[in-house]
Amino acid sequence: MLPIAFLGPQGTFAEQAARTFAGAELDSYEFVPARTVSLALGAVRDGEVELACVPVENSVEGAVGTTMDGLAVGAPLEAVAEVLLPIRFSVLVRPGTPAAKVRTVASHPHALAQVQTWLEEHLPDAEAQAATSTAAAAVGVAKGEFDAAVTAPVAAVHYPLEEFATGVADVGDAVTRFFVLARPGRTPAPTGADRTSVVAVAERNRTGVLAEMLTELALRGINLSRIESRPLKGRFGEYRFYLDFDGHLAEQRVGDALAALHRRCRDLRFLGSYPRADRGVTSAEPGNTDADYVAAAGWLAGLRDDQARLASTGTRSNSKPNSDR
Repeated sequence: MLPIAFLGPQGTFAEQAARTFAGAELDSYEFVPARTVSLALGAVRDGEVELACVPVENSVEGAVGTTMDGLAVGAPLEAVAEVLLPIRFSVLVRPGTPAAKVRTVASHPHALAQVQTWLEEHLPDAEAQAATSTAAAAVGVAKGEFDAAVTAPVAAVHYPLEEFATGVADVGDAVTRFFVLARPGRTPAPTGADRTSVVAVAERNRTGVLAEMLTELALRGINLSRIESRPLKGRFGEYRFYLDFDGHLAEQRVGDALAALHRRCRDLRFLGSYPRADRGVTSAEPGNTDADYVAAAGWLAGLRDDQARLASTGTRSNSKPNSDR
């Protein structure tokens, strides 16, 4: 069985996302809970598991900082897949607990932010408390540390709790995006519906440097689908930029853009090329197809060959002085 770590304990949305990734091959995977995102990433880096499934961003709360920071430092990891998971929460309590007895509600901070209005309406006297994950909150309820937990629906299968409410969400179409990560060397083949992710640190902090970086994508007809910034630890006012854009490493336009970014950046880390979860087609526009790049490279090579041949024979176009002048 192929071991895949996820942000645990059992019953998190990360587990649900990992199972979604496994799909029909569910029985081929061993699902290994990790207490934190950092530990899940470390398990892949250390070879304890082959894959890790961790949250990257939420449509309501934005980027998951611990994942972003964890991918930017340490041994490189690459995304081999992304999973988009619609987010609906269950509120779990110990059996027989009425609303009047719920004084504390725990969950991951991102989850609490997505049900804040619901909590104010249905449990107005309950104090929200942060946990390392939604499932960790369920464990806390089972142990008597909290009165209620905002969790993924799958948590009800793992813990001796009952549903106080389910299908809870302030924003009805909220989605969390997950990465499935591996050590380098497992880049999926291009599908025509792909995304590439990198993290870039500009060569130096000056006017227009970010615009110059993004222009390298625009000049090659590459659509930028996401940009996030995170501060460099210990360097106030300096940032890393996380870029997601359409296309695959194997495409000429993407490879050319990556090479150009590498020239412009103090540090550029490749985070993977992988199939888009929404299966959106990422075909190149005219002038930026692989065939266009091959034709242009052939023309340039021919031009250089001609120049070299002329130089070797001593023939120079328009090189003879005009003695009549």
